[in-house]
Amino acid sequence: MATIELPSTSTRPAPAGLALRSRLRRLADAAVTPLDLDDVLDVFHPLRAGADLRGRIVSVTPETAESATIVIKPSRDWNGHLPGQYVRIGISVDGVRLWRTYSLTHGPRADRCISITVKAIPDGVVSNYLVHRAGAGEMVQLEQAEGEFVLPQPLPEKLLLVTAGSGITPVIGMLRNLFSRRVPATSDITLVHININESSAIFRDELRAHGEAGRITLIERYDEQHGLLDVDHLIDLVPDLDDRLAYACGPAGLLDALEQHHAARGLALTTERFRTVLVEAGEGGTVAFADGTTLDADGAKPILDVAEEAGVLMPSGCRMGICMGCVLPMKSGAVRDLRNGTITRAVPGETDPAGVPIQTCINAAAGDCSINH
Repeated sequence: MATIELPSTSTRPAPAGLALRSRLRRLADAAVTPLDLDDVLDVFHPLRAGADLRGRIVSVTPETAESATIVIKPSRDWNGHLPGQYVRIGISVDGVRLWRTYSLTHGPRADRCISITVKAIPDGVVSNYLVHRAGAGEMVQLEQAEGEFVLPQPLPEKLLLVTAGSGITPVIGMLRNLFSRRVPATSDITLVHININESSAIFRDELRAHGEAGRITLIERYDEQHGLLDVDHLIDLVPDLDDRLAYACGPAGLLDALEQHHAARGLALTTERFRTVLVEAGEGGTVAFADGTTLDADGAKPILDVAEEAGVLMPSGCRMGICMGCVLPMKSGAVRDLRNGTITRAVPGETDPAGVPIQTCINAAAGDCSINH
């Protein structure tokens, strides 16, 4: 039997096209030294495939006096999203790169753009920048869409959505998607939408148009007119409450009350929280970093916020104590978990020499502490 000897793959010459591209790449890198070709391409074609995920702001449109919709053209590597999901956005504010998380508020778009709707909060560095200072042409960093606050498929026969304030943002994306289809959704959808007053209600006219068209049953609640909603009286607003699959997004106090209410009735509820509830302040102190920076820290403010406001670049993620993207090692000192008051201590000579991991987004200084960052 004849023996057939196959060529070794390790010595097989590279295809001519690949070799030429590699040579041209080396020549291009040499021509722009000390930069490399990617640095140059970032200037002229920042949204190209293969580059870091970015976006260019296309427009900033006011929704209310303190909120705006920001339309962004993402890089070609944007993977899309499911209605109700969120995106992390990094933006430079006064020379400091800060990251925040916002719900995606658009339905299908032919131009492949994405949109977020931001409400400026008191002392909110990024939210105030996006609402009042950002403009078309500005570049932002992006991460791929995430989140589990999405509707099931197929849709249930009856659905209840409860939103308050900017908690409408993931839900408006859901509605825009449902009612832009060639065959619109036919589920029986009730939306209870809560705001302080009418002037602060984001998407008020759009929601009313859905209600007038019979697509949803819209129940508007305004604290200044109706008082704070007592969730025990939700059954008065939605008589068939027990027959509806429920989703809710809004302030932590409302969500906590709804979760207790639905659990007591044996009902399922899916919630989306933007910020963790902070219930107990520490006594404050100082936070020292490895580079010698020492900051005075309010015992009611997360260390992440204290550092960012002072211009210290910090890792962060969800800012709710969930994703662990903000974890740093504390070498010494004590911090207090603002959700439940739990104290975490790092004692030199007793605890791990590398430091005790803490989440800077939900812990405040409880005395002087030192962080290895």
